[in-house]
Amino acid sequence: MARKQKQAAPRVARKQVKPSRSEAEAAVRILLRWAGEDPDREGLQGTPGRVVRAYEEWFAGYGEDAEQVLGKTFEETNGYDEMVVLRDIRVESHCEHHIAPIIGKVHIAYLPRVRVVGISKLARLVEIYAKRLQIQEKFTSQIADTLQETLQPKGVAVVVEATHHCMSTRGIHKPGVLMVTSRMLGAFRTHDATRREFLNMIGNPTSREQA
Repeated sequence: MARKQKQAAPRVARKQVKPSRSEAEAAVRILLRWAGEDPDREGLQGTPGRVVRAYEEWFAGYGEDAEQVLGKTFEETNGYDEMVVLRDIRVESHCEHHIAPIIGKVHIAYLPRVRVVGISKLARLVEIYAKRLQIQEKFTSQIADTLQETLQPKGVAVVVEATHHCMSTRGIHKPGVLMVTSRMLGAFRTHDATRREFLNMIGNPTSREQA
C-alpha cells in the first residue's frame, strides 16, 4: 500500500520590518566608504541624512493608495461621453534595477461610462506609481489597470515616453534614446478609430522630441 505523502505546510510571507532612520543613514555611510570616500569629511557629514530625506520624497508612493485617490468621482456631466485626455504629464521615477532616474511624460485618456474624475486625480495617480521603484512596462500597466478597475469606463489608454538614465549615464551610454510604452483597454483596444483619435490628440510619440 502506497504511503500517503504528507502535505507541506503553506509558506507564510514574512512581514518586513522597516529599518530605522539611523540604520538607513548608516547604510549610506557604508556606500560612501565603499565608493572610496570618507563620510566624516566636512562636505559629506550631512550627506547620509540628505540621502534618506531624498528617498522619502522619491519613494513616497509606497505609502499611498492609488485606488483611494480615484475614489471621488462626479456624475453631473450633462451627458458628456466623449474622450477625456490629459497629455504631457511630467513623470520622474527611478528604475528598480539601478535606482537611476526615469524622466519623461505620460498621456492618459478614458471614455466615461457614467462618472468622471477630477483631472488632478489623474496626475496624482501617475505620481503615486512614479514614486516607487519601477520598470516602464509595469508603470504603464499600473496606471491603465487602476483607472479601468476603479472608474469602470468604456475604455482607457495610457502612453508613456521616457528616457532612462541607467542606459544614458552608465552601461551602454546611449543618451537621447526614448522608450515608448502603451496600454489600451476596452474601446481603445477594440476600436481602431478610437485608438487613432487618441494617438492623433497626443501626436505621434515616436516622432516628437521630448520636452
